Amino acid sequence: MSSRFVVGIDLGTTNSALAYVDTGAGPAAKVTAFPIPQVVAQGAVEERPLLPSFLYLPGDGEQPAGALKLPWDAKRDYCVGEFARVFGSQVPTRLVASAKSWLCHPGVDRKAAILPHKAPDAGSRKVSPLDACTRYLKHFAEAWNAQLAKDVAANRLEAQEIVLTVPASFDAGARELTVEAARAAGFENLTLLEEPQAAFYAWLDRSGEGWRNQVGVGELVLVADVGGGTTDFTLIEVGEEGGNLVLTRLAVGDHLLLGGDNMDLTLAYSVAQQLSAKGTKLDAGQMQQLTYACRNAKEQLFADAKLMSAPVTVLGKGRSIVGGSIKHDLSRGDVEKVLVEGFFPECARDALPATGRVGGLAELGLPYVSDAGITRHLATFLARQSEALANREPASGKKKKAADAVALPSAILFNGGVFKGDVLRNRLLGVLGAWAKGAKAEPTRELAGADLDLAVARGAAYYGLVKRGKGVRIRGGTARAYYIGVETNMPAVPGFAPPVKALCVAPFGMEEGTEADVPAYELGVRVGTEAEFRFLGSTVRRDDPAGAVVEEWEGQIDELAPVRTTLEAKGTASGGTVVPVHLHSKVTSVGQLELWLQSRDGKHRWKLEFNAREGK
Repeated sequence: MSSRFVVGIDLGTTNSALAYVDTGAGPAAKVTAFPIPQVVAQGAVEERPLLPSFLYLPGDGEQPAGALKLPWDAKRDYCVGEFARVFGSQVPTRLVASAKSWLCHPGVDRKAAILPHKAPDAGSRKVSPLDACTRYLKHFAEAWNAQLAKDVAANRLEAQEIVLTVPASFDAGARELTVEAARAAGFENLTLLEEPQAAFYAWLDRSGEGWRNQVGVGELVLVADVGGGTTDFTLIEVGEEGGNLVLTRLAVGDHLLLGGDNMDLTLAYSVAQQLSAKGTKLDAGQMQQLTYACRNAKEQLFADAKLMSAPVTVLGKGRSIVGGSIKHDLSRGDVEKVLVEGFFPECARDALPATGRVGGLAELGLPYVSDAGITRHLATFLARQSEALANREPASGKKKKAADAVALPSAILFNGGVFKGDVLRNRLLGVLGAWAKGAKAEPTRELAGADLDLAVARGAAYYGLVKRGKGVRIRGGTARAYYIGVETNMPAVPGFAPPVKALCVAPFGMEEGTEADVPAYELGVRVGTEAEFRFLGSTVRRDDPAGAVVEEWEGQIDELAPVRTTLEAKGTASGGTVVPVHLHSKVTSVGQLELWLQSRDGKHRWKLEFNAREGK
C-alpha cells in the first residue's frame, strides 16, 4: 500500500533539507518544503528552512541543563543544526562538520569514531561519519513526527516513501553506507536518487509544461552542482520518441572533493595573510574559527547583493574574550576576486587540472583534489564525454552540430549554494561561452528558475511522484559501468604482477530492479581465507555488456575501493580451496549494486559486501 506522503531528503555536506508531497490532498497536492524545528540558541527552538549539517558535542557540564532540549527530547546532550553551526564554530574541536565527505572517504574507517577530525583523542567525544549522518536523518524523523504525525502511526516519517539523494559521483560503497545511515534512522521504504537529477526534477516541477519550450531535441543540458563538499557534473540529453520529448542522463563526472569548504578555507588564508601583514598571527585553532567565520561572511554577501562587506571575528588567546577578539571586515571585492580567479579561472577547452606534487608523508584528512580550478575539471569532463559520444548519433537523428561533436552543453542548470554568487554563475557562463565560440556553436544559456537551497529536496519529492506514474522521468540507470578485476593466469615472473583484466558485471545505465548474469565466464574464487577483490568503474564506456572483458583499460576504467573479505567455505570446500564460480549482479530497487558469486553446481552463493572500512 502506498504511503500518504512522498518525501525527499537532501543529506547535504553543509545543509540538509526535506520536502514532501501530501498525496491525500488530491489534485491540489504539490511539493512543499518542510520547516525544520532546531535549536538556534541555548534554550531556544525555531523552525528554519534548512538544517545545517553540523553536530556539536559539548563537554561534560559545558552547557546548562536543558540548553539543548528539543520539544521531543528535554535531555538532549548534543545538538545538530543552526546552533551547532554557529556556536560550534567557536569550539572547532567539538564540532563535527563535512560528515558526508568523510562518509565517502575509502581511506578511513567510516564506522569508527574519528570526528571531530582534529579533536584530541583523550577526553573528547567523538562519533563516526556514519553516526553523524544518521543523527541528521533522525532529527528529520523526530521533527516530522512531532509536527505532522502526532499520534497517527501511519503518518510517521518512518512509514513514508523516502527518496534520499546522494552525489552522482558516489561509488557503490558510499551509496551502501548512505543506505545504512538511513536504515539506522528507521527508513525502510527507501530509494536513492542522484543530486543533479534531483535538481533537474525540481526545475521540471517548477517549470510545469513550459519546460518543453526551454530545451530542444538533440540538446545537452549540463547540471553543474557545486555544494559545500563536492563538485558534480551531469549531462542530460533531450531526445524524442513518438513526437514527445524524452530525457536521458548520459554521463556523470568523477568524484571531486571540491566545493564551498575549499572556498571558505581559501578566504580564511587570504584574511590571515592580511592580518599577518598588520602583525596579528593566528594559531591552528584560530584558523579553524576564521574558516567558519569566513563561511558565514561569504553566505551573508551572497544573500544580500547590496552588502559591500561582512564582519569576521576570531576569539583572542587571552582570558578577555571580548577585549581579545580579532575582527576584520571581509569585502565583497576580496571575496569575488579570491573565488572567481581561484575556483573559476578562464581556461581553454582542452585545459587539464594541475597535478600536485605527492609528498612521502601527509597529514591524514579528506582527499581533496589538488587543483581548485572547477573550470579545468569541467573541461576534462566534457573532453572525456566527447570521446565517449564521438561515434554516437545525437538523439534527434540529425547531423551532429558542432556542440554535439565536442559535448558542449546547449544549456546549464546551476545547483548548490556556491552559485548564489551571481559573479560565479556569470564567470562559468562566460567560460562556456568562450568554448562554444571556439567550436562555432551557440553559447550555453542558463535555465532559469533554479532553487539553489531546496532544489535537491524538492526534486527528490517530485521523483517520488514520478515513481507513482506522475510527471516526467529522466532515464539513466547506473551512472557508471562496473567491473571486477580478474588476474591473468600465467607463470610467476619475478618483479612483475600478473596483468589484471576488467570483467564487466554491471553495464552502464543498468536500471533499478534489474539483474545481469555472467554465466559464460567462469572464475576461481578462494574461500575460507581473506582475499582482496579489485573493483572498477567507468563513466565513459557505455557499450560494454555484462561479461565483456577489457584487457587494456587504463585511462577509461578507474579503480575503486577494493573489497577485502573472507568468503565462507561451504559444503566440502575447506579453507584456501579454489571454487569455480560465475558472477551475478543486481541493482536493487533502492539503487544499490549487489554482486553475487555462484558455484558451478548452483548449490552455493556468496555476496561481495562493499568495504566500509580502510581501503588499503
